[in-house]
Amino acid sequence: MGTDLIRKIDRWIGQPICWLLSLICSVGRALQHRPTDEPPRKILFIKLIEQGSTVLACRAFEAASKLVGQDSIYILVFDSNRPILDLLGYFRPENIFTLRDDTLLGFLMDALRVLRRVRKAGIDTTIDMEGFARAPAILAFLAGAKRRVGFHRFTTEGPYRGRLLTHELTYNFYLHTSLTFLSLVEALNAPPGEVPMLKRRLAEADHRPPPFRPTQEEQEQMRQRLRRLAQRDVRRPIVLLNPNASDLLPLRRWPSDRFLELGRRILLEHPQVTLAITGASAEREAAKALTAAIDPDRVLCLAGETTLRELLVLYALSDVLVTNDSGPVHFATLTDIHVIALFGPESPTLYRPLNPRATTIWAGLACSPCVNVFNHRHSPCRDNQCMQAISVAEVLHAVNSILLTSHAHLPS
Repeated sequence: MGTDLIRKIDRWIGQPICWLLSLICSVGRALQHRPTDEPPRKILFIKLIEQGSTVLACRAFEAASKLVGQDSIYILVFDSNRPILDLLGYFRPENIFTLRDDTLLGFLMDALRVLRRVRKAGIDTTIDMEGFARAPAILAFLAGAKRRVGFHRFTTEGPYRGRLLTHELTYNFYLHTSLTFLSLVEALNAPPGEVPMLKRRLAEADHRPPPFRPTQEEQEQMRQRLRRLAQRDVRRPIVLLNPNASDLLPLRRWPSDRFLELGRRILLEHPQVTLAITGASAEREAAKALTAAIDPDRVLCLAGETTLRELLVLYALSDVLVTNDSGPVHFATLTDIHVIALFGPESPTLYRPLNPRATTIWAGLACSPCVNVFNHRHSPCRDNQCMQAISVAEVLHAVNSILLTSHAHLPS
């Protein structure tokens, strides 16, 4: 299903369902003498989309694991977003529930299957990490959990989701997403009558996710792959360009001609550098064209050629990654590669990578950021001046600073 179709279904079908279920929920509350005061025993996270932001949820996953134990934390995701969970290792494989998102029928069939499994497992707590989307709130209610944690619009004119939650948090635009996710777990320890949640200070110290450590065999296999593509030994420094954001938010893309100019100038100023283009399978043809335009003899195209794990191995062997604000920004924090992240429609205040080896570049236009949880990340913008305002010279300066101050010139 396309992003626009998902938004329409969520709006036109999700709203009446939320209203109906809220009516049922209010009747249940009226008949209930008092809310449960038993501590959580089993927690289900609902984080359907975006593998990149899932990395920012690591602190929340750790907090939940300390609260109920690793065997008792579960997560529900779209099938296409599962790979990052297998890499992070917070959840038992059998505790990861998946839904298909290619067709509406497949989604509905999987939702029924998952709801049966959730009820059978005796899960008593759900944590909705999807902001103000309606499908997660509906699934949480139908799962039968006694505690349902998530964001509520309160007095804002944000998306209507009914009153399906037992723990209602206000969404804070000024809080980094990692802390926003953590607040959902911490709400389980808050007084049940607290409105709005969460009236507690959260430590703002950077919290890097667990590092990815490739095996020697994996590193050697990647070196051999690079050698075959380049038809020569590939030594460091290696600079990676990730030129495309996902179709979920194409406004995040830095213009392709900027990546073209950047690539050429990197090779001109650093003759020892090997440049590689990364991306998803759907981006391969565009990546191949960019590779040929920069310099087919010195640029390698790896778009669509790696699994997520293999991509992290490549990061571990490389020195610099230049990327739009997308999943790779956060995947790279699992390794020691230096990330240069280009922001525009989203704000680094919320989504900066949790890595001291990261540089964020943001033009800070008055209209930026223009996408958020309240508008379902659907901006009216059709001209992303916020990305076009980022110059090649600015990004090149960041690349040069990293290459000149690191030991990237030394052979690997």
